[in-house]
Amino acid sequence: MIHSYSGETISFELIYKNRTSMGIYINLYGNVEVQVPKGTSEQSVLQLIEEKWDWVQEKIKEMKDRTLEPKEKVYNHGESFLYLGNTYPIQIYQDIDILQDHVVFEGDKLHIYVKQLEDERIKQALKRFYFQQCKALVEKSIQSYQSNFKVKPRSIRISDSKSTWGTCDSKLQLTFNWKLAMAPLQVIDYVVVHEMCHMVHLNHDRSFWRLVGKILPDYEQRQNWLALSSWKMIV
Repeated sequence: MIHSYSGETISFELIYKNRTSMGIYINLYGNVEVQVPKGTSEQSVLQLIEEKWDWVQEKIKEMKDRTLEPKEKVYNHGESFLYLGNTYPIQIYQDIDILQDHVVFEGDKLHIYVKQLEDERIKQALKRFYFQQCKALVEKSIQSYQSNFKVKPRSIRISDSKSTWGTCDSKLQLTFNWKLAMAPLQVIDYVVVHEMCHMVHLNHDRSFWRLVGKILPDYEQRQNWLALSSWKMIV
């Protein structure tokens, strides 16, 4: 479908599904998909598009701009990295007397202290920082949402997975991707709740999503942030 509003035009694919709410999704190529419950009127769809018009236009541009972005980071003063959903420049310091290369977040910068000014040392210091922050953030989130569950995770691990944000196995062992430390807190909470719900429902059946929605009614918005922004979560 094509719809014009405020002097601009958006083309989108309309999909009717067995769901209870309407949602707008923009894929990696800037294509717009609107998923709505069966029986939803076209007027309601267009109203949703207009309400989200600025956001949709922004995300379309963001996804199309991705092809212009550098795919690899450089480790110089001023290069920006994501932390808790915001980008911050790095400031690099050489200190041969420190015990270990490390990162300190202070206000508006990521301060990186290394024994030698080498790209790999800077990169590894950043990864350690994200691993540590992810573990602390995930554990805090689990404590916050534990009251919603009768069972508790047996262990919590931070991993370097290339394909998943989190997992839960049949032994109630939860694993989370260290890159989650780059996401906003509400997105971290979504991934945590998602995996905690797997302690009750191991698959993604209707009961599973009902439980997720009961705890986080806006989970689709949080889910959408990952779909649209994960390409920026690199070190």
